[in-house]
Amino acid sequence: MAVSFCGKRILLTRSNLLANQKRHGYIVLVPEIGEDLPERNPLAKSENGLPEFNSVTIEKCVGAIGQQAIAVEKGVKAIEGKITADGGGPLDVIKDVILPLETVGASLETTWGVAKTLYLGNSSKMPTKSYLTIHERARGARRCKFNSLPIYGALKEANKNQKFPQEESRLISKYLLESKLNGIKVEGSAKQELKEVLEKLTQERSKFHGKCEVAVKKFSHVIKDPALMQEFPPTLLQALAVDQSQVIKGPWKVTLQPYVVQKFLEYCPDRTHRWNLWQADTRKCSNHTDKSLENSTHLEQIRGLRKRQAKLLGYENYADMSMETKMVGSVDALRGTMAELLQYARPALESEMASLEEFAVDHGFKAKLDLYDVPYWKRRQLIECHDFDKEALREYFPMPKVLSGLFKLAESMFDIRIVERTGVDTWHEDVKFFDIFNGSKGTEPIAGFYTDLYSREEEKISVAGNSGWMVGIVNKSTVAGDNPLAALICNFPAPLYGKPSLLSLDDVNILFHKFGHALQHLLTEMPYSELAGLSNVEWDAVEISGHVLTHLLYDPDVLRSISSHYGTEQPLPDECIAAIQKNQKHLAGYSLCRELYFSHLDLDLHLTSDYWWDIVKNLYPQFHTFPLDKKDAHPCSMTTIFSGDWGAAYFSRLWSRMVAADVYSAFVEAKSKGQQSDAGRRFRETFLALGGGCHPSEVFRQFRGRDPSPKALLQNLGIYKPIHSTTTTAGSPSPSGSE
Repeated sequence: MAVSFCGKRILLTRSNLLANQKRHGYIVLVPEIGEDLPERNPLAKSENGLPEFNSVTIEKCVGAIGQQAIAVEKGVKAIEGKITADGGGPLDVIKDVILPLETVGASLETTWGVAKTLYLGNSSKMPTKSYLTIHERARGARRCKFNSLPIYGALKEANKNQKFPQEESRLISKYLLESKLNGIKVEGSAKQELKEVLEKLTQERSKFHGKCEVAVKKFSHVIKDPALMQEFPPTLLQALAVDQSQVIKGPWKVTLQPYVVQKFLEYCPDRTHRWNLWQADTRKCSNHTDKSLENSTHLEQIRGLRKRQAKLLGYENYADMSMETKMVGSVDALRGTMAELLQYARPALESEMASLEEFAVDHGFKAKLDLYDVPYWKRRQLIECHDFDKEALREYFPMPKVLSGLFKLAESMFDIRIVERTGVDTWHEDVKFFDIFNGSKGTEPIAGFYTDLYSREEEKISVAGNSGWMVGIVNKSTVAGDNPLAALICNFPAPLYGKPSLLSLDDVNILFHKFGHALQHLLTEMPYSELAGLSNVEWDAVEISGHVLTHLLYDPDVLRSISSHYGTEQPLPDECIAAIQKNQKHLAGYSLCRELYFSHLDLDLHLTSDYWWDIVKNLYPQFHTFPLDKKDAHPCSMTTIFSGDWGAAYFSRLWSRMVAADVYSAFVEAKSKGQQSDAGRRFRETFLALGGGCHPSEVFRQFRGRDPSPKALLQNLGIYKPIHSTTTTAGSPSPSGSE
């Protein structure tokens, strides 16, 4: 696959632990409360305003979370008491409900953020089991305010009878929706049924995930012939080597880990070996392999239970329920936008596959191209036709140059200063801390962030294909007096033998993307933690700021500013810049059709009651030029959708990309007029400042002056060719989105 799409599907089973998202019906196991903490809590802010990471221990984290969770629960009870006192007389919901809730949860959120940071940055200080204990306890305490009938009733009444400013209105709406999705409006026997449905759903999701894990571990294939591995890069050979002292000679073990499957199909020149791995991957957890590991039954159970959950909560189906927390707003609007994207992507796909097959035949391929052949020949075509060499490009992206260039770019675009602060307490010597100041004259930091960028095999969580996270440690809160604090934690190659860390284009892309996330967390101007940064941002809008930053990588001026040869300091050659730009568009129709297929599949699985295989058979030909293998059972191992949180939400990634492309097009227009600073100011005042305090559709309108259109994404991918005189706006039948 092309670099811009590599590592895209992160293992959500790991990242789910990091998101404070809604989970319904879980039984929360309360950990033992530790001994009273000393008067000075290292997890809280010290004299310099930062946590004392060197003094944090597992025991202190567990103890602090236990005490703070109890304090949150008591605080909620106290608020309930005030609401119900004096027969429920006049109540100032902002003063008597919202502000106390903001205050009571601040310490717990900070401790939770510290625990997340240690979990990813130094697992010896925060092992998975310990973090799970903390995570579950904190999540349970956080949920109690959404399960409070008195709080729900007070906010509902106030929302009906009073008009609030936008931020408070958005916050009250959040509380009401969260409470509704937690089942607060369900009464009588239906409440018990909902509880049973959610408990059963938890069990089925766990079984689905467990079988996938076993199936992945069960398969392995050992390759002994070095000739088959000649095209593999050294880092991949090392990852597959059975004996680390025999990386070049082998043997090598191939597994069904997603990253391994993706890379093996990309580099293996032998078609039989590619087919063997592909069929094992697409048939795992199906009736065609080990019957004890089949997931078809669990898949159908999960679909049925989700449909029943939605009905009990007052929705027609699970997809309609999902739309409550999405920018797109409705299934019809989503279908309209995806249909327009497919209108351009499908012809591009057909042309690309014909060209790829011709290329393969010209280079000795003697069969008809199939799905498992595409990654290999795609890479070969990219190298030979577009002169794009992933490994050679590393030499032009040394970490110090990339990071310095990224910071300068952010400073010039958003009128901030990023200044390193030394002497800060951290969890490892590699970790650095930076303050953010407003403009050139700001004297007090408005936010701060840590960077922990290099891999440490024995200490840091590592997920193949995913090299980074942005952790929000502290949310901005005017009431609690908290400024935003974040951590960028990555697994890039460490400096070695005096040579700096050399980043692949994938790595640079991830760094820009995570920094875009961080900027939204750090530059927020929302006064409430529940609205600040990425909090309360609709799922399909969360990735927008990250994607906007990564679009900058294809601007020649930006590429030059963040690159130079690590040894000679020579600038990145123009031909390399051209190759990087071509890489973005290479087989873009193919990649977009695959994303559209999975988005449609996920949606239809949660809209209809048809058997999953019938849905696959109906959809597959619309998005593929290759025939569907009769034993292809890929939905049976789609953990993202069926054991993760992305059911009826898979489209969110594509929607974020589409909106971000439209946002970025404003920067392109501004650059052509010499007005880049104006575009940067507007982006900061909207997407970075407003966070979850304004619906993302309105945020986009404030930035762009209209609704989003798919046109910019299609143009970025090089597949936009006018089909008719008007285009439709995303989510609207009006042609106002065309430019």
